Amino acid sequence: MTTTADSPRSEPSTLRALARLLPFAKPVLSRLTLGAASALAASLLALGIPLVLEAIVRGPIASGDIAVIGWGAAAILALGLAEAAMVWLRRWFVLGPATMVEYELRQSFYSRLQRLPVAFHDRWQSGQLLSRMMQDISMLRRWLAFGLVLLVVNVITIAVGSVLLFRWHWLLGAIFLVTSAPLWYAGYRFEKTYGTLARQSQDQAGDLATSVEESVHGIRVLKAFGRGKHALQKFTRQAETLRETELSKARAIGWIWFWLVLLPDIAFALCLGAGIYLAALGEVDPPELLAFFAMATVLRWPMESIGFLFSFTLDARTATDRIFEVFDEENTIVDPAHPKTIERARGELAFEGVHFRYQDAASRERDLLDGVDLALRPGETMALVGLTGSGKTTLTTLPTRLYDVTGGRVTLDGVDVRDLSLTELRRHIGMAFEDATLFSQTVRDNVLLGREDLAPGSPEAEAVLREALGVAQAGFVDDLPDGVDTVIGEEGLSLSGGQRQRLALARAVAARPAVLVLDDPLSALDVDTEALVEDALREVLHETTALVVAHRPSTVMLADRVALLEAGRVTAVGTHSELLRTSEHYRHVISSLEVEEARLREREVNL
Repeated sequence: MTTTADSPRSEPSTLRALARLLPFAKPVLSRLTLGAASALAASLLALGIPLVLEAIVRGPIASGDIAVIGWGAAAILALGLAEAAMVWLRRWFVLGPATMVEYELRQSFYSRLQRLPVAFHDRWQSGQLLSRMMQDISMLRRWLAFGLVLLVVNVITIAVGSVLLFRWHWLLGAIFLVTSAPLWYAGYRFEKTYGTLARQSQDQAGDLATSVEESVHGIRVLKAFGRGKHALQKFTRQAETLRETELSKARAIGWIWFWLVLLPDIAFALCLGAGIYLAALGEVDPPELLAFFAMATVLRWPMESIGFLFSFTLDARTATDRIFEVFDEENTIVDPAHPKTIERARGELAFEGVHFRYQDAASRERDLLDGVDLALRPGETMALVGLTGSGKTTLTTLPTRLYDVTGGRVTLDGVDVRDLSLTELRRHIGMAFEDATLFSQTVRDNVLLGREDLAPGSPEAEAVLREALGVAQAGFVDDLPDGVDTVIGEEGLSLSGGQRQRLALARAVAARPAVLVLDDPLSALDVDTEALVEDALREVLHETTALVVAHRPSTVMLADRVALLEAGRVTAVGTHSELLRTSEHYRHVISSLEVEEARLREREVNL
């Protein structure tokens, strides 16, 4: 999924959008408040310096009392030191809490990604999720520690300072405020433009991250087909689009800065002219003019910073929107309100009138699974065969609720799988996929991934590990540099396809589920290794119910019975010999599998 700034969605105000961070910030709100108070104290101390200057010029300097001038200088120094101390306190108060909010946000975001169904991950690009997880959450931490505090404090400082400007003469204060008033209109225009650009920029950065990730993961394919230049051209176009958006953002920021710098300068010039005129009339004296312009100078930084802090806040608002888009995604695969339990699963798996279609499928299309009825007896091995597109892989995703059926039900020992908690369901039913995914962990950790009940390094864990590796014919792990403690590279790409599949199969076997669903997990193995694995699996599957997607006749021979899937329906069930005798379509499917297996054998011989 690629989200864009012009995607249809409701647009809450910036304040309401950022208020969604409150539950995460609430535990550290007191520290953030103390940080803001420290920053405000620093600003008020800075505003006090012009008042002290006025007193010094009016008193000691006018009288020539050098001793008193020293005390005035000491007072200004003390105010400056106190201001610096308050700035240090502000950083001390907010930095730790801001990182804690970042930590909690990141933990919650990752947890949410783990809980959301596979259908969600099918729709969303991994780069979009990665940019939200890293860049957007980091931006919110910086905004909480710096942007939010200074924005609030600087607005208050401007308000207090503006009131103080009227202390010396109402006309000078009025000129300064009226001249600065257009800044609010400029800020309104800026929000409209910059908010859209900020969303575009962050979405485009997510798309760019996706391109980088796909290129890195697919580097072997790109090199093999000589398509590196094509990938670079695509990346360059995306990078150029992001660059143009960033330039548009820079122009928007430059426009607001132009007014933020120009209008205060105009205010200074007009106030200087008015001050000279008022001084000539005797309505203000030089000490008052000095204090007025000193106060206006102190207010200049808060006024100029408003543009930067405003853009920072809009970036934070966009980051918040992007993060909560994931939090707001509906999780349809959840635990039931009152889950049932199965103390000791027998392994009776049944599909009863099962229908399934993907969420984005057109309503006029036929269901991918269109009324599947299939029952596996406890301890039985059932092979699932069918032509490409018949729905075999889709069917294997339903028992563990990677997807939920859209009609009918799947039962385990007579209990609808939707009535079991996900933890219990996936403890009873294990899976091994054709596309073997391994993690950047040790061989031991990958194989024992589903055995949280085993203490690491215990004799029982070692026994389970060795048995699983033996069944999967994965003895090659002992030849790795550190044996089973060797850390596998990212996604196991340092291993061959057959090695990855054997470790994935060992992981499924080690889980010791009551039901084992195997989605063609031996496709990357040579014929001889496959035969060894199948012999070992016969022993393991003796007491385990197994549903095996078969793409080779030899895999079919492993099964007690065979189910023929045709156009989303099971059209025949029986032994291999029975189906060969009674089903023409089954003979056609098996002949196509035999042709493919013959090609594989020929390729192995040539190698």
